[in-house]
Amino acid sequence: MVCVCRRRGCSQRTRNSTGGAPAWGSRPRPRDICSATRKAVKALESEEGVISPAKSPLIEGLWQLLFTTRPGTASPIQRTFVGVDLFRVFQEIQLFGTDDPRVSNIIKFSDKIGELKVEAAASVESGQRILFRFDRAAFAFKFLPFKVPYPVPFRLLGDEAKGWLDTTYLSPSGNFRISRGNKGTIFVLQKDLDPRQHLFQAISSNMDIQKAIDELLPLNPTEAPSSLETLAGKWRLVWSSQAEDANWLQKLTSGLPSWQVVASDTGKLENLVEIFPGLRLKAKAISEESSKIRRDVTIKGAELELGSLSIPVNITGTGYVDLLYLDSKIRISRGNKGSLFVHIRET
Repeated sequence: MVCVCRRRGCSQRTRNSTGGAPAWGSRPRPRDICSATRKAVKALESEEGVISPAKSPLIEGLWQLLFTTRPGTASPIQRTFVGVDLFRVFQEIQLFGTDDPRVSNIIKFSDKIGELKVEAAASVESGQRILFRFDRAAFAFKFLPFKVPYPVPFRLLGDEAKGWLDTTYLSPSGNFRISRGNKGTIFVLQKDLDPRQHLFQAISSNMDIQKAIDELLPLNPTEAPSSLETLAGKWRLVWSSQAEDANWLQKLTSGLPSWQVVASDTGKLENLVEIFPGLRLKAKAISEESSKIRRDVTIKGAELELGSLSIPVNITGTGYVDLLYLDSKIRISRGNKGSLFVHIRET
């Protein structure tokens, strides 16, 4: 089994993690780097990172490979490219808010030459595991106006094109990850966060959330977020800030698993709150678009559901919700009483 450190700072960071930093200016042997990194990996895996990392939005994004082990069973791509320092290796993960979830491995040769991108259809099997099946790959050379297919017949490979990736540690900041592949490979990766990932990081750590929201709002890519064409779907609440005069039901269910379903044809709203397994609250409302960012809302009642038993809850009212930010994955909105909500789309 071969160990490959992909970046110059890798050995230093590894030793800092294990408390065994070498003297400044010394040059550690590759064998020492491998041993120290393995110790650091085990130490981090024993710590508590993000719970169910494969289901967290923090796992999405473009990750750069810092370190990997390369077993004898590694794929030809791994054996050919991963150990070459002239190439940068990335992994791109897109799982949520899309009908085509994917995990892609990207080898960047240089800014002038281009890259090789190997893509796989993906699905989340558990809190740790992502299943994938490679189905396409191509070279994108800067000097050619078209992509050159990578000559591997994935459809003919059968189970050889399939695999899984277990994330054994994802930092609460969302920018450091340790994963293990089905062939025994260990991957240590790091990413630079875009504004959306900064928001997920802030929510995960419960720090500077309003600051992250304020940074993201000016980047809203949707001209008319109140339109059902872009708003319709199922949204999971990941964070909220309740106004002092929010209704009693909203305050009571704050912090519980919650979803909102927006009907694509009528604009009807259905809020679902899971109080505990088997018991949930369902509130219904109608909404009408009143501006490019606002929908007027009329609450039509609610009910507690326990199995087949349904208990009416008397709650009515009118108000509005302003859609402050909307893209294919994230929705930020503010109610008429000032409550702020962050949702992510579920397919």
